[in-house]
Amino acid sequence: MKQENIHSTICQYGICIIIPTYNCEKTIRNIVESVLTYTSNIIVINDGSVDNTANILSLFEERITVISYPKNRGKGYALKQGFDEACKRGFSYALTIDSDGQHSVKDIPSFIEAMQQHPDALIVGARSFNHPNMPQGNVFANKFSNFWFTLQTANKFPDTQSGYRLYPLKKMKQMRPFTRRYEAELELLVRCAWKNIPILPLPIQVYYPVKEERVSHFRPKKDFIRISLLNTILCPLAIIYGYPAMLIERTKGRKDERAKGRKVQGENGSKQQATSNKQASHEEGKGRKEKPERF
Repeated sequence: MKQENIHSTICQYGICIIIPTYNCEKTIRNIVESVLTYTSNIIVINDGSVDNTANILSLFEERITVISYPKNRGKGYALKQGFDEACKRGFSYALTIDSDGQHSVKDIPSFIEAMQQHPDALIVGARSFNHPNMPQGNVFANKFSNFWFTLQTANKFPDTQSGYRLYPLKKMKQMRPFTRRYEAELELLVRCAWKNIPILPLPIQVYYPVKEERVSHFRPKKDFIRISLLNTILCPLAIIYGYPAMLIERTKGRKDERAKGRKVQGENGSKQQATSNKQASHEEGKGRKEKPERF
């Protein structure tokens, strides 16, 4: 997809880019500049950064939207602020990308193409876990999260912790994360599955610097506990609400498809009948013209 086509498609479909950031002064400028080559529909959530992030973002204040607050509230809270702002501005989709440089901005066209093919789906960037510098804690956490996602939705998914996603905001309606930190992304994934919103993986590029240069605010022990607590809530909810909701939505979807099929058949039948009547009238008129006159 050509650069100018990407820009026009982003405008046509109402897509914005949400960038949550917290103390990423080394990478945030490059991320914003790279995204600006595709679009200026950018919403940066400065989640209480105490480094030079705010000063760097001020360089772009006339070209992008920046939401800042003094205290770090967590990624879930930042996503909620971003979604609210996106909906207020009339956007239909939100593409979320991390500000630590892990995600490649060059994958944006792939998300756009996937969205065009599946306009109602939540598109999730699926990372390769064979990267030599990928922390082993991330590998374990993702497998752990994938297991619970399957249990709570009866669907398998390769990467439930990826933050590189394209959310269908209109399809999600007013859905916002209740949780405030990294567990919010798993929560949103499960709730979208319960609403029968298709969730599709998209292979993406990832960059993991060596440990000494790595920027990460994931707290293995605390965040692992928070994710575990979330799962203790989601599991009973899956039985009480999730599975019944999915069944109802699927039944409703099948009924809608059958009704749509009957409507199409009816329209086709009406067209065929109209064509047959027209042909019959034409033949009748032709027969009258060809009938010899009597004197």
